[in-house]
Amino acid sequence: MNILKTLCIGHLKPLYPVLQGGMGIGISLHSLAGHVAKCGGIGVISGVQVGFRDPNFIKNPLQANLIALDAEITKARRIAPKGIIGVNLMVAMKNYEAMAKQAVRSKVDLIISGAGLPLDLPVFVKGSSTKAIPIVSSAKAAHVICRMWDRKHHYAPDALIVEGPLAGGHLGFTLDELNENKDVLTIVKEVKNITKEYEQKYDKAIPIIAAGGIYTGNDIAKALASGADGVQMATRFVTTYECDAPLAYKEAYINAQEEDILIVKSPVGMPGRAIANPFIQTPPGNKACFYQCIQKCNVTDIPYCISKALINAAEGNLENALLFCGSSAYKATQLEHVEDIFIEIQNALTSN
Repeated sequence: MNILKTLCIGHLKPLYPVLQGGMGIGISLHSLAGHVAKCGGIGVISGVQVGFRDPNFIKNPLQANLIALDAEITKARRIAPKGIIGVNLMVAMKNYEAMAKQAVRSKVDLIISGAGLPLDLPVFVKGSSTKAIPIVSSAKAAHVICRMWDRKHHYAPDALIVEGPLAGGHLGFTLDELNENKDVLTIVKEVKNITKEYEQKYDKAIPIIAAGGIYTGNDIAKALASGADGVQMATRFVTTYECDAPLAYKEAYINAQEEDILIVKSPVGMPGRAIANPFIQTPPGNKACFYQCIQKCNVTDIPYCISKALINAAEGNLENALLFCGSSAYKATQLEHVEDIFIEIQNALTSN
């Protein structure tokens, strides 16, 4: 049975109902996002400390990040002139508003926001063609966002990404909730019940995109058959030639065993999923802040500086790095091309 659905986010209609998850710092930039978009998915640039390679980054991180964000969007467009490009911005980051406004000025197709509730995102996209997509982990969070956007901004989400407990990076669950291991497709159904009211009120479809633990074409087919309108997939794209991560980072995924993937405590204040290494198992502590990345950072109390740890990862310094990953990272066995993944997806969604 052919279950190749059309994902419609307003006027945006990717060839495949697949959104590549944003991965920062420096893991999903213009190369990965551009090639995913070129193949017919939605490519997503991570806006977290996107300017970390700028010589003036330490001196003026905001300016470096704004310049780099515009440059990354421009370069992704060169790879996929007709593709769909998004930016992922964490609500918890400092200068969230400035980065969101820059993304809109750079004419990005959509802004995706999690790690907090993006209650003011509609303000930044109104009057533009940029779509606003929150990330939630529960029907309760979806309800809060929809209600607040309706009351305060007279706006409904253009789509919602539902990240389940098997996702990588920062997770919107407590440790107890993670132990429950609630199926993301169950949460998708609960969120769909929330959005029906707002779809009717605003006369628009609000597609629900499932994320977390989705790795193969068959995983995507299962999610779509179970009611998701699309999927977000990140971990699978790390071990592609086109991913912006260094080779050492990709090899860490390829060499990882299932037991190497752990839930860790992030300085952001949320649990996260990462590959085990001595750095996160015996955190070095922190003494100073140079990166101005998180709104609320108790500099001397955190186990390590998350910006420095993620920059180390992006530069291949894995001994001093935080290696975020999804629950399926251990399934990677070799490098592949983004195009190969979409061929697999095509076969899984159109096979009888």
